[in-house]
Amino acid sequence: MFTVNFKLSAICQLLLLLLLLKSKVLPASASNGDRTQFFHNCRQNCERTNCSADGLEIQEQAISFYGQTIFDRLFGWSCADECSYGCMWRTVFAFMERGWPIPQFYGKWPFLRLLGMQEPASVIFSVLNFIMHYRMLRKFRWIVRPDSPCFMLAHIFALVCLNGWIWSAIFHTRDFPITELLDYAFAYSIVLCSLYCMLMRMLHRYSLFLRGVITLACVSYYINYFAYLSTGKFNYSFNMKVNIATGVLNAVGWFIWCQRVRNRRPYFKRILRFYVLFAMAMSLELLDFPPILWILDAHSLWHLATVPIVPLYYDFLIEDCQTLLKEKEMQPSYPHYNKDI
Repeated sequence: MFTVNFKLSAICQLLLLLLLLKSKVLPASASNGDRTQFFHNCRQNCERTNCSADGLEIQEQAISFYGQTIFDRLFGWSCADECSYGCMWRTVFAFMERGWPIPQFYGKWPFLRLLGMQEPASVIFSVLNFIMHYRMLRKFRWIVRPDSPCFMLAHIFALVCLNGWIWSAIFHTRDFPITELLDYAFAYSIVLCSLYCMLMRMLHRYSLFLRGVITLACVSYYINYFAYLSTGKFNYSFNMKVNIATGVLNAVGWFIWCQRVRNRRPYFKRILRFYVLFAMAMSLELLDFPPILWILDAHSLWHLATVPIVPLYYDFLIEDCQTLLKEKEMQPSYPHYNKDI
C-alpha cells in the first residue's frame, strides 16, 4: 500500500511533468493543414463561388449543396465557416491518399461536426461533468445541515464548477475568440477556487479577518488574471503553467493535511484518492493523436475521465462537514477553543 508521502511525491512529479510537456503540445494559431496551399486555394475558390461578399450568407445555388441543419444555423455556421470545414476534409483526404500524417488546422485536429457542434465528444462530456456536479451538490444539500462548518464553501466550489463546465460545453460547440476566452478563464476559476477552498478549510476556525483577507486576495488576483487573458495577448504556454502551478499548490496543501490528520480523520482517504485519480486522468492531456472516428481525442477523453471521480470530492465534503459539525456541538467555545484542522 502506498504511503501518503510517496503519493504526494508521485503526484507532484506527475503534475510537474505535465507542466513541462503540455506546454510543448499547446494549440497554435496556425498548423500544417491550414498552411498548405491546397487548403488556401480551396477555401478561396469556395468563398468566391458560394459566399456573399461578407462571407456570411450562402449563395442560392449552393444552399442545397451544403444542406445546413437548424443546428448549423443556430450555432452560427457562416458560408466562410462551411468553406473552411469542407476544405479541411478535402485537405485531410489529400494527406491520407499520399500516406502523410493527419494534419491539424488552426492548432486543432479535424473533428466530425455533429448537430452543429465542432467537438461533439468534448461537448457531451462537459455536459456530463455539469450533471455530475449538479447531482452531487443536491446530495450534499440533502445530507449536510446548513449550520455545518464549511457548508457555504462547498456551494462556492460547486457553483464555480458548474459555471466552468457550461463554458467548456459552449466553447467546444463553437470556437470563437470570446468563447475561447471564457472557457480558459472559467477553467482556471475552477483550479483557483479549489486552492481557495483548501485554504479556507484549513483556516475555518481562524479569525474572520484572516479569512476575509485571503478571500479578497484570491478575488483580486483572479480579476487581474481575467483582465490579462482579455488583453488579446493570450499566451497558451503561460496559462497552462499557471493552471498547473496552482493545481500543484492545491494538491500539496491537501496532501499535507492528509499527513497530519491520517490518524484521527479516516475519511482523508477520499480526498487523497480523488487527487491520485485526478492526476492519472490529467495525464491524458499528454497524449496527442488524431481523433478516433474523427470524434474522440485525448482532450475529450480527459473530460470523460473526470466524470466518475467527482463524487469522491463531494463525499469527502459531506463527511468532513458532518464531522466538523459534531466537533462544533461538542465544543461550546468553538471556534476559539482550538485550531485543530
